[in-house]
Amino acid sequence: MNTAVVYPVGTAPIKAEFLLAAPGRSLPIVDDSAAEEGTNHAAQKRKQEKDSQDESAVKKQKLSGAQRRKLTKEEKKAQRGSNKGRRWAKVRDEVDLCWRFAGSGKCDFGSECRFSHDIPAYISAKPRDIFFPLGTPLSNEPPFVALPGALENGDGVEESSVDFTTRCPIFEATGSCRLGLKCRFLGGHVRKSEDGTVALVEDEEKKARTLAANTELNFVSPGTLKLLRAKKYPTPISNTYLQELKTMTQEQESKEEPDNTPADAQPVDPVPVTEPDVAPAVEEASAAAAEPVSTSPTDIVMEPAPTKSSEEEAAAQVDTPEVPPRFAEKRRLNWSNKTYLGPLTTVGNLPFRRLCVSFGADITCGEMGLATSFLSGSKEEWSLVRRHPSESMFGVQLAGSKPATLMPTAEVIGKECGSSGIDFVDLNCGCPIDLVFRTGSGSALLDAAGKLGKILLGMNKALGEIPMTIKLRTGVKEGRNTSHKLMPRITAEWNVAAMTLHGRTRQQRYTKLADWDYIKECVDTVRSREADEDLPRIPIFGGGDAFSAEDYWSKVDHSGVDGVMIARGALIKPWIFTEIKERREWDISSRERLELIRKYAEFGLDHFGTDTAGVNTTRRYLCEALSFQYRYVPIGLLEHLPPRINDRPPLFRGRDELETLLASGDSRDWVKISEMFLGPAPESWTFTPKHKSNAIGGEEGQG
Repeated sequence: MNTAVVYPVGTAPIKAEFLLAAPGRSLPIVDDSAAEEGTNHAAQKRKQEKDSQDESAVKKQKLSGAQRRKLTKEEKKAQRGSNKGRRWAKVRDEVDLCWRFAGSGKCDFGSECRFSHDIPAYISAKPRDIFFPLGTPLSNEPPFVALPGALENGDGVEESSVDFTTRCPIFEATGSCRLGLKCRFLGGHVRKSEDGTVALVEDEEKKARTLAANTELNFVSPGTLKLLRAKKYPTPISNTYLQELKTMTQEQESKEEPDNTPADAQPVDPVPVTEPDVAPAVEEASAAAAEPVSTSPTDIVMEPAPTKSSEEEAAAQVDTPEVPPRFAEKRRLNWSNKTYLGPLTTVGNLPFRRLCVSFGADITCGEMGLATSFLSGSKEEWSLVRRHPSESMFGVQLAGSKPATLMPTAEVIGKECGSSGIDFVDLNCGCPIDLVFRTGSGSALLDAAGKLGKILLGMNKALGEIPMTIKLRTGVKEGRNTSHKLMPRITAEWNVAAMTLHGRTRQQRYTKLADWDYIKECVDTVRSREADEDLPRIPIFGGGDAFSAEDYWSKVDHSGVDGVMIARGALIKPWIFTEIKERREWDISSRERLELIRKYAEFGLDHFGTDTAGVNTTRRYLCEALSFQYRYVPIGLLEHLPPRINDRPPLFRGRDELETLLASGDSRDWVKISEMFLGPAPESWTFTPKHKSNAIGGEEGQG
C-alpha cells in the first residue's frame, strides 16, 4: 500500500519517484530582493558593505552552537540574502590588439597608439578559437553539445590559434563581425592566403539585408557625454520649470511668514512722502527688493540692452525652449492584451530582454538607472537606454528624488533618443532596497506626494510627446497601504499615461503573497475618478506572484487590471510569455531549455562583443541568468498544477541528466554550462553568485 507524500506548506509537490530527500528538506531560501539589487549603482558603498560582512564573519566564527541557536531574526537575515560588493575583473588578451586596426587595418593614432598593431604576434599569442555550436543538435545526455570529431578527440588540431571549422554567430547572422581580428570565433570569417596570413571576409549582401534588423538603437555620442560631465548640456525646458518652482516656493514662504505686529496696535494712515531726499531712497530700496522676481516690461526697458552679435543671436535662438505639448497631445499607450517584462537590475539587460521578446514579451523596459548618474555622463548608465530593433515597445526607467535631477535627465533622454528611440519613460516609485530608499528615491516617494507631483509634471513637460509612466508599491510600511489615495491623483492631476502597482509594501519586499484584493481596490478607485471627470482611460498593470498562465489570467479577471507585469517569473522561466499568450502550461524539455541558453549566449555575444572581454562578460551574465533559472521545477515532475513562485522544492532529480544539471544550485555547474557555448573559462576568471545560498562551502562560489 502506497503512503501519500505529505508536503509541508511552501514546498513544491514533486512526485515521489523524483525525490532525493524527504519533502521537509528543501533547498535553501533565496532572497528575491537580490533581483532588484544591482552591482553597478552601489560602487560607493561596496567597501563599507564588505567591511561589515568581514566583521560579521568574525563574530560568526566566535559563536558557540548554543549561541548560534539564539540568533535574532535580524542576525539570521543578515547571514543570508545577496553577496554584496562583488567585483568583476576584465580578462584581456596577452597581446592587446588595437580594435580599430583589427577591424579595418587602419588607426588614426598610427605608431602613437597605445595598443598593438602587430597582427602576426597577436595571432600567435591569442588563445585558440572557440567553437560555437551554431545549428549543432543538442542532446539531453552527456556530452549535451557535440563537438567536431577533431576537437573532441584532440586529433588533427593545427598549431595555429585560428580554427577554420568554427562559425562566428554574429557573422552568420549579419554577414560581418565588428570585432574583426579580435573575434574569438575568428576562423568563421577569415580566409587563409598563400603566404600564411589571414584576411577578413564579409558577406556584403547579407550585411545590407540585415543591417536594420540587427543594429541597436539609442547610442549616445562621446560629445554628449563630455557636455554632461562638464555640466554644459543645455536643458532650457527644465531650467524654466525649476525656476518657476523656485519662485512659487519663495512666494509660499513669504505668505507663511508670521505677522509680528502687536495685536493692540492701531492702524496708521499712510502719509505721502514729499521730501526729495527720501523718495529716491524708497524707490531704490523697492527696486532692489523686486529685482530677483521682476517680470515687468518697464523694468526691462529702463536700461539699454547690450547689442548682440549675429552669432549670439543664433545661439539664443537654438537654446530657446520649444512649447511642450499638452497632455492631450502626447502619444497614448494602448497596452490592452500586451505582455509586459518589468525592469530588472543587472539581469534585465538587452540580451535577456531580447530573449523574452522571442518568447512573446510585447513591452520591455530597461534596467533602473539613476538620474544623477545620467547627468554626470556615466557611460555605463547611458548603456541602459540601448534598445534592440526587436523590442517593439521599449521604455527607460529612472530613479531619483528631486525635480532638479529627474527633469533634466528626462529632457536629455528625450533629446538624445527621441520618440523613435524610446516609447515611454517610467519613474521608479517601488524600489525597496535601502541604498535607494535612504536617498529619498524609489518607494520613498510614496510618502512624498507633493514632491512626486512636481516631479511628474516636470518630467512630462521635459519629455515632449513621449509618455510618462510610473511603477508603485502599495505603500511603505506593512499594514499602511496608501496607493489608493495616490493613484487617482497620478492620473487626474499629474498626467501619467500608465501605472503599474506591485501588490506589496516596501517593508514586505518579497515576503508574503501580493495583495491582489488591494490592487483591485486601487483599480476601481482610479476608474471611478476617470468616469466622474471624463478622463481618458489609462492602462493599469498589477504585479506580484504571477508564475503561470493560470495565475496571470485569474489575476487579470479578478482585479480588473489591463495586464500583469512579469519580473521574477521571467527570470526563472523566460518562456512564461508563451504560456500566457497560448493560455497553457508548457512542460518544456531540458533540450529546449538548453537551446534557450544557446540563444542567450548568441544574443550576449552580439551585444557585448565576440572578443575576449565580450565573451567573458556574456559568460558572467549567462551565469547570472542561470542563478535564477535553476529554480524552475519542471511541471512534469509536479503532483498538481499550477506551480507557485514561492514554493521551494525538496532535493530532486530530473527526468534525464541534462534536466538534473539544469536544476543544480552549484555555481560551478553554471560555469560548466556556459563552457558548452563560450569555451573554457580562463583561469583568472571567477564568478561570485548573487545569492549567498549558492556559494560553495564557505567560499564565494568561485567559478
